[in-house]
Amino acid sequence: MKVKKTFDSLLELKDAYAMTVSAACQVDSSAKVLDLGTGLIEGDIIIDVSACEVASDDEKYVIGAQISSKADFASDYYEIASLILGSAGTAAGDCIPGDTDMAVGRYVLPFKNMIKDGDTKRYARLYVTISGTIATGINFTGYLTKKSN
Repeated sequence: MKVKKTFDSLLELKDAYAMTVSAACQVDSSAKVLDLGTGLIEGDIIIDVSACEVASDDEKYVIGAQISSKADFASDYYEIASLILGSAGTAAGDCIPGDTDMAVGRYVLPFKNMIKDGDTKRYARLYVTISGTIATGINFTGYLTKKSN
């Protein structure tokens, strides 16, 4: 059963386009950073993967939820949650854990903009780290939504 969530375009973190190199995610061809305000935000990041290359048996895609006190993420940023996708192959030794490729589908990444003991960060973004032999890469959309019960 596919997890159903409400989509709000103001909370979109990445729109549909292929990524073949490590980079911060974009919406409408511009880097996307959400201003969450000064309070605690708990939710889920919905990641809908429409394409994920695993042909070379060494591809790895780490989709990281990052938070910061700075809108430009130049410093004081933290990767507080991540989703690892790609090949479970052994061609390069740096593939994903387990014995099954993680590729196309819907993933739910729990999210909180707090580091520890009430230390919240105002800004959020997605950053993708890509490694392996990449030709077509990964294509997905991502957005923040209310926390699942």
